[in-house]
Amino acid sequence: MSDLPRLTAAETAARLGVKPESLYAYVSRGLLSRERDAAGSSFDPLEVEAFARRRRRATSPAPGTTVRDSRAAGTPLMVLDTSLAHIDEDDELRFRGRSAARLAREHSFEEVVAWLWNVPSLRGPSSEDLTVARRTIAALGETASALDRVQIAVTALGATDPLRDDPDPSQLIRVGARLLTGLPAALAPDGEARTIAHTLWRALGGSARPEGIRILDAALVLVIDHDLAVSTLAARVAASARASGYAVVTAALGAFDAPLHGTASRAAVRMLRGVLDGDPPSTAIARAVRDGGRGIPGFGQALYAGGDMRATVLLEMLREMPESTDVLAAVDAVADEVARRAETRPNLDLALAALTLWSDMPEDAGAVIFAIGRIAGWITHALDEYDERPMRLRPRGRYVGPAPE
Repeated sequence: MSDLPRLTAAETAARLGVKPESLYAYVSRGLLSRERDAAGSSFDPLEVEAFARRRRRATSPAPGTTVRDSRAAGTPLMVLDTSLAHIDEDDELRFRGRSAARLAREHSFEEVVAWLWNVPSLRGPSSEDLTVARRTIAALGETASALDRVQIAVTALGATDPLRDDPDPSQLIRVGARLLTGLPAALAPDGEARTIAHTLWRALGGSARPEGIRILDAALVLVIDHDLAVSTLAARVAASARASGYAVVTAALGAFDAPLHGTASRAAVRMLRGVLDGDPPSTAIARAVRDGGRGIPGFGQALYAGGDMRATVLLEMLREMPESTDVLAAVDAVADEVARRAETRPNLDLALAALTLWSDMPEDAGAVIFAIGRIAGWITHALDEYDERPMRLRPRGRYVGPAPE
């Protein structure tokens, strides 16, 4: 595999989360192979990924000893009741008992959100408020990312809302509707605003393939909620302090704007683009692992035993679209290579990356789609948290620093 970009010892140790001494212990025991030259030791990134996955399985609890949620990555600080998303043992994601896949295929994003919030429709901001939001976005300049524009637009729409600090829980729904309809409109060029998906499609530059609006609509539904992701926890913590809907979403976006969460599809876009440009899948994967240092982008989701159903739904819909053959061939080639070497399956980020490439959107479009759809979930969780005792999510710290002198 000498043609692949290789990991240094430091990069490999960081990827595995171990000290260099532990890394070389793995080598001495024959668990990892290395090559040595004048520059030092180097490692095959795909072999490292396969080893990392084996280590995770080896340290997982024995079957039958814990509930399904124990498969989630990370160490939970608490367990919170949630009435929104649930993943069945058959890997079916459900929103309040209804199949998210069926909702995505059969209903619009607006219809699903109106059902979740029990409202007849979603009312957006005034044209004057949108003008303020667009001017605020324009002031950022061209170097701002698409997610930067979303965050500043939330602030602008909050600043023009005279009822932003009204403590009544019903205001959360009003603010949520204002953001879900207003943010795509603020990001889009002036023109007729139709559905949220249609407006966001225009905002992200996908108008050349209008048939893709239906997939975007489905994606918005599928990303509404997914257990207690770090951004959702941030939203609930803010709601616990009785933050406004704008502050809840701002807090959530702060945790969302991270390569291990909301922006992961960006690296997946670069990896797939490498294959489309002629790189062997193994080379594109290895480069992505080396450059990101956080595993294979677009693969793996600990909440599923057999694979991320959100990716399955979106990729199936994309296969029905015209001129999607090349992008899907790249997806399949990468997925086959990963399955052969690391035994992990595509997740939502890979599907968003495929949609981004097919529609010729900017590489951070997937993060914006993800964020807009997830706002519906953050507001729903805030509503639930408003029903709880205020400040219940304020943990106590345990001092472990140096003793007083």
